Amino acid sequence: MDKRRVVITGFGAISPVGLTAKDTWNALLAGTSGTGLITLFDASDYVSKIAAEVKDFDPQEVFGRKEARKLDRYTQFALVAAKEAIENSRLDLETENRERIGVIVGSGIGGMETWETEHAKLLAKGPRRVSPQLIPQMISDIAAGQISMVHNLKGPNYATVSACATSGHSVGLGFRTIQYGDADIMVCGGAEAAVTPVGISGFNAMKALSIRNDDPKAASRPFELNRDGFIVGEGGAIIILEELQHAIDRGAHIYAEMSGIGFTADAYHITQPAPEGEGAMRAMRLAIKDASLEPGDIDYINAHGTSTYFNDKNETIAVKTIFGDRAKTINISSTKSMTGHLLGAAGAMEMMVATLSIYENIIPPTINYETPDPECDLNYTPNKAVKKTVRAAISNSFGFGGHNTCLCVKKYESQ
Repeated sequence: MDKRRVVITGFGAISPVGLTAKDTWNALLAGTSGTGLITLFDASDYVSKIAAEVKDFDPQEVFGRKEARKLDRYTQFALVAAKEAIENSRLDLETENRERIGVIVGSGIGGMETWETEHAKLLAKGPRRVSPQLIPQMISDIAAGQISMVHNLKGPNYATVSACATSGHSVGLGFRTIQYGDADIMVCGGAEAAVTPVGISGFNAMKALSIRNDDPKAASRPFELNRDGFIVGEGGAIIILEELQHAIDRGAHIYAEMSGIGFTADAYHITQPAPEGEGAMRAMRLAIKDASLEPGDIDYINAHGTSTYFNDKNETIAVKTIFGDRAKTINISSTKSMTGHLLGAAGAMEMMVATLSIYENIIPPTINYETPDPECDLNYTPNKAVKKTVRAAISNSFGFGGHNTCLCVKKYESQ
């Protein structure tokens, strides 16, 4: 059976550096940091007091007061990004077969804000005061369900949950769904809103976060010698995947062709990556092979690049293993240096970045790169965007539990 070709025809995003995909992309090219002191709650007693929050977002303006109260913040982000992505793809849903349009949108954690609010009610006022909306508002699949209901999309519908690899899996599985003929269009991605008291407390307790509280914008510094942990970010990103002929028939604008995926497990440790990036290396190798490409065809790597010691070191080793002598000539960047770590939304956000780097032939930088780390000695596109023809790119996402995804995208060619 010949697999069907899949193209990317739309994006939507809401992030710490922009309320739309276009604004986010432009901010990334400009090297804008979205990190600042936490404002969503009082973090004065916390070890790390900084995060990359979505700014100037009023859900009541978007959804209305009554509806906004029924949606966790992560679901709000997913709905905003999905609406933009569908509009950006110029899909006329009234003329489409909605049974052939599916949704795979996940969240690494789900409705943490809702859970914390209702748990506080339980402790203070007893079980009768807990909202009947608690369960449907907090569960990790509700964003996918809400998107399908708002847009009446009746194809395959579910959520993936694999920590920071969540939306990498979402996009990859949407790709496979179209390849094998189970849908013509897939709305794929992820959303996260974990800048909450429990969320930040938990990551603080792991000593995973940067404590550069006096200089928040410089706190996320992937691959740099003085990195001291990652920054929790929030937001959502949605990608519209479409079967090629379907896209051509409706005159869709095609950004690039999605061409391969690699999914692996470290089977090693709940939080640390496997030594020498062994699982990450296999994911990259599988994605490039699935795309019918060779390592020499890849011009850009959007790295997982969390700004933690073990991830950055081991991802660097994995890249060297795959690309050999060519590793130092490939442009790599971690846009987490600007957005922070969007957790379950990171994979889709960074796949959008990889796709736009191909479409516009420009690579966003890794900002805050000042002192090179001898253990991280590749070309991380330091501090300034680079104009360069990008034929193909890969985007890496790795999650707690040893989940690894690599997505491969290439320039669209009609033949």
